[in-house]
Amino acid sequence: MDERFLRDISTQRLRRVVFTRVPELTEAMYGHIVHHNTNPNPFIWPKPARDILQKVIRAAAS
Repeated sequence: MDERFLRDISTQRLRRVVFTRVPELTEAMYGHIVHHNTNPNPFIWPKPARDILQKVIRAAAS
């Protein structure tokens, strides 16, 4: 989830602007996090937990 969140920051906010100073970059990241936290979207698993666990068990057995 962390990697997905950082990808979203990169694609939605950081690649659109050129930053010449670290404080500007920090402020942009903080602003994105604040915006994300005001309108959070729940993560919905694409498959039921039973299917995911069965796949993990099969992988561990092989």
